[in-house]
This record gives sequence, structure tokens and C-alpha cells, in this order.
Amino acid sequence: MNIPQLQIQTTPAKIDLQVTKPVQEIQQPKATLSIEQPAAILEMSTTRPQLSLDTTENRADLDLKSVFRRTSENAQYGMQKVQEGAGRRAQEGQQLMKIENGASIADIVKQNTERPMADMQVKFVGDRTKVKMSFSEGSLDINVTPQKPKIDSQINKPIHNYTPGKVSVEMAQYGSIQIDWKA
Repeated sequence: MNIPQLQIQTTPAKIDLQVTKPVQEIQQPKATLSIEQPAAILEMSTTRPQLSLDTTENRADLDLKSVFRRTSENAQYGMQKVQEGAGRRAQEGQQLMKIENGASIADIVKQNTERPMADMQVKFVGDRTKVKMSFSEGSLDINVTPQKPKIDSQINKPIHNYTPGKVSVEMAQYGSIQIDWKA
């Protein structure tokens, strides 16, 4: 006995996929940076020191006197000699008044004409202890004002390029079914 048979033959469907991969590019540019350092402000003020030397007495020892001092000394010397002369004349008058005591005009003349011999000496002039010194200190004031740096920074955004991928789907082969009966 022959039993009819059902024969089924299938052909699978095939899909062809074409894939284009996505492309992503990312670049990060460096930040733009500008730095400037201004110079510090420097202020200086000085007071000069002063040295004062008064050599008036040393110059006087060397006989280098001012006109005013020389005039004053000559006036004092003249007054002194006038007083000495007046005193001597008074003493001589007293001696002449008492001529009976044995004083004579010759004795008075002898007193006025005999002078003692001058001493010969070496004298050092210009004593340094007579120099008058005064000193006022100077000063130096320094003022520094620092300046802050000027920093200018600019952040650059990243450069982002993206090309999306694609998928193309095509039927490479269609599926089919064949059914046959065989007796």
C-alpha cells in the first residue's frame, strides 16, 4: 500500500546587511593662555648725610684768621696795652714822686728799654682736637609695591565630528516553500 507522502522543501530567506561604521573624531584644542607680569613699582627717597667740620681754631693757629676776628683781637690787644701803659705811667709817676727814696730817671729808662730774650721753641700748630665736627646721618627709604600678574585664559571647546553609521538591509535570497504530494 502506498501512502501518499507530503514532501515539503524550504529555501531559507537570506538577508544581506551592509554596515557602514560610525566615525567619531574628538579634538581638544589647548586653552589660550596669556600671562603678563607688570614690573613692581619701586620708590626710593634719600636724605643725604652731612658732615660739618669747623676748622676756625686751626686756621687761627696758622694765622689765617678772618677779618672780623683779627679786628676783634687787635682791639682787645690795643685795650690791654693801653691799660698796661696807663698802669706803667702811674707807677713811673709814683717812682718820680718819691725820688727822694733813691729812684732816678735812669732806672725808669732802664726798666723800659731792657727786654728779656725771647725763648726759641718749636711749636706745632694745627691741633686736631680743636676741629669741631658734627655729623647728621642720612637715610634711605625704599618702598616696593608689587603688581599682580595679569592672567587671561580662554577655554576652547572640544571639536567633535560625528558621522553616524548606516545599515543597509537587502534581501539576498527570498525564502520559499515547495510542497509536493507523492503517491
